[in-house]
Amino acid sequence: MPKFLIQATYTPEGTKGLLKEGASGRRAVVDQVVTGLGGRVEAMYYAFGADDLVMIVDIPDTVSMAAVSLTVKASGAIRSRATPLLTVDEIDEATRRQVAFRAPGA
Repeated sequence: MPKFLIQATYTPEGTKGLLKEGASGRRAVVDQVVTGLGGRVEAMYYAFGADDLVMIVDIPDTVSMAAVSLTVKASGAIRSRATPLLTVDEIDEATRRQVAFRAPGA
């Protein structure tokens, strides 16, 4: 199952919601969304700095991840980005594939 790194920052309105619900309330919502799509939350951490929230989630496919991303962003409460994570085996497989490419100017 594809794995994604989610990095998110709350908007001022989203931060107000977090203060009202608490972190465990938000975790319950995340769990409901991810498991509702057939996935699971591997890790969820709050942070300070550039990101307020960092998660690793397993989501069945990229279309499901895109649906979640669009819905969350449309709320206006969170700015987020999802980075696909690849295993060592997947990168090994990628290194064995032949790709016809010529660098610009070469």
